[in-house]
Amino acid sequence: MGQTLADLPLRDDLRGEEPYGAPQLDVPVVLNVNENPYPPSEEVVADIATAVAEAARTLNRYPEREALELRKDLAAYLGHDLTAGQVWAANGSNEVMLQILLAFGGPGRTALSFAPTYSMYPEYARDSCTTWVTGRRAEDFTLDVTHALEQIAAHQPSVVLLASPNNPTGTALPLDVVERICEAAPGIVVVDEAYGEFRRDGTPSALTLLPRYPRLVVSRTMSKAFAFAGGRLGYLAADAAIVDALRIVRLPYHLSAVTQAVARTALKHADALLARVHELRGRRDETVEWLRGQGHQVADSDANFVLFGTFPDRHAVWQGLLDRGVLIRETGPDGWLRVSIGTAQEMAAFRAALQEVLAQ
Repeated sequence: MGQTLADLPLRDDLRGEEPYGAPQLDVPVVLNVNENPYPPSEEVVADIATAVAEAARTLNRYPEREALELRKDLAAYLGHDLTAGQVWAANGSNEVMLQILLAFGGPGRTALSFAPTYSMYPEYARDSCTTWVTGRRAEDFTLDVTHALEQIAAHQPSVVLLASPNNPTGTALPLDVVERICEAAPGIVVVDEAYGEFRRDGTPSALTLLPRYPRLVVSRTMSKAFAFAGGRLGYLAADAAIVDALRIVRLPYHLSAVTQAVARTALKHADALLARVHELRGRRDETVEWLRGQGHQVADSDANFVLFGTFPDRHAVWQGLLDRGVLIRETGPDGWLRVSIGTAQEMAAFRAALQEVLAQ
């Protein structure tokens, strides 16, 4: 008989843990992991194939370790007079976040965030042996500045993690809130803008604050707006010294030659890949309006998903939708569900299925 996890000398803090991951089910309408529903165009696919072929000719050699050309391209995309030395990239924003915790967290140090928020944050803390502390958000999922400053004063965190727009609520942070936290925090402040391109007009990016706050980090990803989830490319902008700190903890050659080539090609096609963002933002706003019209509570969203509720038995609603071929996410506070914004046809299927489920 094979051994089980219980037979292994696993770290005590990992016993009983389950691997992270949303369900990956083969259903007609998949609206549970906030992907962009539109694949790259044939032109983009062809250019990516050419780039992969070129990279393949050098696969007997290690990739360019610092990914400098990719970082230059990312800096140009972000703007704000950023240089390659102020940008770092890794295999998805998950790896970027873990590297931040490896560099600035660790035994005897604390990371702080405010729930509900991204469910991977405590896992980054756990994996890096960083003490995890969770404050709370207000009833409308905004950040209570007074409470946040109290938590910072009490715990003196080495890292503060702030998602804006927040996952799973979609709530964006006003810049004055970020400024107050940067001024109070003794360590690194990370503003996770994974869904930044989906912000409503007039909602600014924390990138504008980087020149004033040398311990501020703004992270992004190509997974969402760029329709590049399968490409696995996350990145951040920060002071060059912070980037140097991450270079210490990164694994050697952590970005493959293929990843770098494909990401650079995608950035060359940024306008085409981002062309659907405006459409998805509009469909998000329509979804919020429709759900509220049906009598549901809905969180204001600056992302490509919507959190709605509340249901006495949210799992039953989730299962009812799944039985009708629509997969959404059972996440967030009790009673709430989250739906990613898909195509017009997918959202019509979601609306019809939800009405059927709730009519029973």
